[in-house]
Amino acid sequence: TLVDFCASEHSSARGIQHTAVRQAHRKHEPNFHDKYGTMVLLGGAAMFTTVWGYVFTKLNVEWGLSPVGRITPREWRE
Repeated sequence: TLVDFCASEHSSARGIQHTAVRQAHRKHEPNFHDKYGTMVLLGGAAMFTTVWGYVFTKLNVEWGLSPVGRITPREWRE
């Protein structure tokens, strides 16, 4: 019946809420990401910046992607 359904929904919702509260009060053990996540992220950012800084400055790559001034238009033929 509808009353039984509502009662069972209420009890299961209360059980889920109780489980969430119980888990929130439990001691949280730090894992690898908690311990080293920030250092790994900063190290990766530093490595990324170093490698691309080298690529942009030391390798003589011409980054002129614009054809303005290098290509002259031909005369139009009809």
